[in-house]
Amino acid sequence: MPTKTNGASTNGVKANGADTHTHTHKYDADFTPAVIDLMGPKTTPRTRQVLGSLIRHIHDFAREVDLTNDEWIMGVNFINSIGQISTPVRNEGQRVCDVIGLETLIDEIANKLVLEPGDDSPTSSSILGPFWSPHAPFRELGDSIIRSAHNGQVALMRGQITDIVTKQGIPNAIFDIWQASSNGKYDFQDPENQEPNNLRGKFRTDKDGYYHLYILHPTPYSLPTDGPAGVLLQLMDRHPFRPAHIHLMISHPEYKTVTTQIFPRDDQYLSSDSVFAVKNDLVVDFRPLEGDPAAELELEYDIRLAPKGMQMVAHM
Repeated sequence: MPTKTNGASTNGVKANGADTHTHTHKYDADFTPAVIDLMGPKTTPRTRQVLGSLIRHIHDFAREVDLTNDEWIMGVNFINSIGQISTPVRNEGQRVCDVIGLETLIDEIANKLVLEPGDDSPTSSSILGPFWSPHAPFRELGDSIIRSAHNGQVALMRGQITDIVTKQGIPNAIFDIWQASSNGKYDFQDPENQEPNNLRGKFRTDKDGYYHLYILHPTPYSLPTDGPAGVLLQLMDRHPFRPAHIHLMISHPEYKTVTTQIFPRDDQYLSSDSVFAVKNDLVVDFRPLEGDPAAELELEYDIRLAPKGMQMVAHM
């Protein structure tokens, strides 16, 4: 560890061996502030806040666990391996953040609203994940997003998108949906079996805020375990499975966008989702459907949006 030029070592002991701090400091209490204070005057206030806090927490972590040199090098190699395995279609850094719950925490911070008495809560957000595509085509209400062969059950999904304040339906809201196929893979992971934009689509709600379309009952699947995220899960003795889920992104120019996921109630991984994305109001019930030759199941799910002007907790 570097030594200060004034003769005080960074572990809190002077050159003559005298303790420079009280017994409450196991290591040099001045070292971390000195590192942070070296940021120059051109550092923006937000950068100073974020990096200063990051440095403090990393230093406190190292002191708290008495991090060894071997463990530090292991961590450096782990970070390097994240970049080495990542590709334009594999974001391993995001996946590592997911398995330690960081993306879900940031999602909560970004979407927590200040609600007034009488307001409904908006539909809970959930993480975007790495498989959203901006190129999903618009489809007509009543269309199917299923475009390739599968071994799953077809479901009719329908519901209404409403304003949490007025409780009225929202016309022309964009309902963007994407999901994995019955083999647990998304279209661009599985070009041998799925055509582009299979199980993806965008829809506009009708004049009363209603939508309906055909989907697949979702299937649970494992995160890839051949990279750093898999190593991390193994170190923590955790499974890599995600519960069956469907991704949704609901947007309208006058409302806050909700990006979320919904999960069948009977899925075995609901309580141990490898990326911590499950929330109570996102758990849904698929029911048998009669009289529709195109589907054997139905899912009714209403979605609540907040007006854009509502204040966020993070901005208070």
